Amino acid sequence: MIYIRSFIYLICFLPWTLAVAVLGLPSLVSRGGALWVIRFWAHGVALMARWIIGIRFEIQGKEHLNLGPSIIAAQHQSAFETYMLFLLFKRPVFVLKDALQYIPLVGWYIRRGGLIAIDRGAGASAMRHVLRAADKAISDGETVLIFPEGTRTPPGERQDYKPGIVALYRHCDAPLVPMALNTGYFWGKNRLAKIPGPIIFEFLPPIERGLDRNAFLLALRTSIETAAADLPVPGSAPTDNR
Repeated sequence: MIYIRSFIYLICFLPWTLAVAVLGLPSLVSRGGALWVIRFWAHGVALMARWIIGIRFEIQGKEHLNLGPSIIAAQHQSAFETYMLFLLFKRPVFVLKDALQYIPLVGWYIRRGGLIAIDRGAGASAMRHVLRAADKAISDGETVLIFPEGTRTPPGERQDYKPGIVALYRHCDAPLVPMALNTGYFWGKNRLAKIPGPIIFEFLPPIERGLDRNAFLLALRTSIETAAADLPVPGSAPTDNR
């Protein structure tokens, strides 16, 4: 049954994505228009995930989002979080690899909607670009979102945190809020089968300011991984919202 539901979701997802991307092309004249189309599309994906697959999407730790302009350092286990974060923030600015903006149609919306593109081969100049763009986003009252591991990482595996998260923490005058999630158990990376259950994004208390590099990385990883270990996995009992 899981594979049947997942296949139905896929054959709904693909035409939905293509139709919205094509019909929404006029929105690309402005950032606000592009973001509206992205949110409209993501809302449709959330409904399909709910009604076809049986995924319940929940948010915990909302009180940590009331801190003004901030940096969100999120776990990255699947594509699901990249969709849903557009529903949670009015004008999100993602730090993502620059290749994504060149994907036909989809990349146009990513670029127009607000992207800090990072060229991993450009060294120090790429980092300066990221910091300048993050400064502007924060000064404009926006939220900067970054995946510290830089790539989707299945639950239970570890990737080193990339230098960009340390640079943003040190440079930007804004709270850095960790975000734990459990999407990898239900959505997965490059996996057709989608598992019904509760997908949770948990926002955690901001990391203390002024830590040195090693202390910051330890505090960030400990915060995220401790919270993630308590989130539901397939077959577990649902948890109370915290």
